[in-house]
Amino acid sequence: MAKDKKLVTEITSMDEDFAQWYTDICKKAELIEYTSVKGCMVIRPYGYAIWENIQRILDTTFKETGHENVCMPMFIPESLLQKEKDHVEGFAPEVAWVTHGGNEKLEDRLCVRPTSETLFCEHYSNIIHSYRDLPKLYNQWVSVVRWEKTTRPFLRSREFLWQEGHTIHATAEEAIEETERMLNVYADFCEKSLAMPVVKGKKTESDKFAGAVSTYAIEALMHDGKALQAGTSHYFGDGFAKAFGIEYTDKENKRVNPHQTSWGVTTRLIGAVIMTHGDNSGLVLPPAVAPVQVVIVPIAQHKEGVLDKANELLERLKKAGVRVKLDDTDNSPGWKFAEYEMKGVPLRVEIGPRDIEENKCIIASRWNGEKADFSLDELESAVAQKLQEAHDGMYNKALENRRNRTYACTTIDEINKALEEKGDGFIKAMWCGDEACEDEVKEKTGVGSRCIPFEQEHLSDVCVCCGKPAKHMVYWGKAY
Repeated sequence: MAKDKKLVTEITSMDEDFAQWYTDICKKAELIEYTSVKGCMVIRPYGYAIWENIQRILDTTFKETGHENVCMPMFIPESLLQKEKDHVEGFAPEVAWVTHGGNEKLEDRLCVRPTSETLFCEHYSNIIHSYRDLPKLYNQWVSVVRWEKTTRPFLRSREFLWQEGHTIHATAEEAIEETERMLNVYADFCEKSLAMPVVKGKKTESDKFAGAVSTYAIEALMHDGKALQAGTSHYFGDGFAKAFGIEYTDKENKRVNPHQTSWGVTTRLIGAVIMTHGDNSGLVLPPAVAPVQVVIVPIAQHKEGVLDKANELLERLKKAGVRVKLDDTDNSPGWKFAEYEMKGVPLRVEIGPRDIEENKCIIASRWNGEKADFSLDELESAVAQKLQEAHDGMYNKALENRRNRTYACTTIDEINKALEEKGDGFIKAMWCGDEACEDEVKEKTGVGSRCIPFEQEHLSDVCVCCGKPAKHMVYWGKAY
């Protein structure tokens, strides 16, 4: 037997050090590599393939809902950025500036886009003149730069990949409908493709996007009990339109301002998948976004007929539309098992001489480790069934973790007691709507507001902080 080329090294236990466990997986599953550019990363082929599957599914949905892809410039002149004061102030600490072109100092320095609202507004002001020009439903897939002080792969880096939708509508009602529709698109994607349950809700005034009238978000709970904002959708009203002089002639021949939205998700979703589903053996990938859904591992592949049968199974699964790989390298089966467990491949099909004689194979599921025999005659249906079981099982496991780590509290003391005795998680508590109370809760407990969920519950009549009449039930949590 040839010597194994490399062995899958151990990763830090998530119970010992969750942050190190996460970094170990990113590196050892070959998702990323660090670079000499501080705060930036190389997304390696396996990591990028996950992003491509995320992109493919979402892009298809965007187009089905009438959106078109465009591409705006990477640079924004400072003079253009200054047109929307609140927006500029919100991003100022994170902006990277280009001050020179070659050896010459620029008269109007250029911002490397942290987001593209101003660019879209400038474009809309040039192309929108009549109600017949509306709506414009645009999206772009690009990278953006935000000068983060503390970085972590996928979750927070100085350059990251995302999509940003920017739409413009004749009325507030249409724009608000779009804002809510796209939040639902994100929630459906997270639950149906990433097997990740989310809470849908509205951000508090202090936590909304810079320049927005209102911001909606989906919040997910990671395995360690910390919250992660998985996607946002913003309603801008007509504030940007007024700042950038965007007007159109309506059906009554009046000049009016249109209403805008913006919405986006990022490569942070890959981090969410890792922290929601991963275990101490590595990644556990949802079938919908896994680069390889099934790996075929031949047993005793040197024996006659084994590789021929493995290749036959490979072609059958390809024909059935499965993303499948045959590992016919000279590494040992044990090495291969550990390698593909590390990489989170949802299913492993084992085929050896005895299996061929009995017209069967073994299918092992990554998410729960179960193995079972299946007739080769029903290979395609068995794989489809096991992939669906993997998604459903992963979703229910994540949902159970959220249920076990969600605590209803009515006082500050109850919040602190729940966190101390049960560990981090979502806190459900009533709030009066006063920003001072929002800040005090975070100061005294360490948990900040995550969202005001659409599905409200009545836990008490009074605010968890001040005791005054409550207006909303809020999800609170420690966040990535």
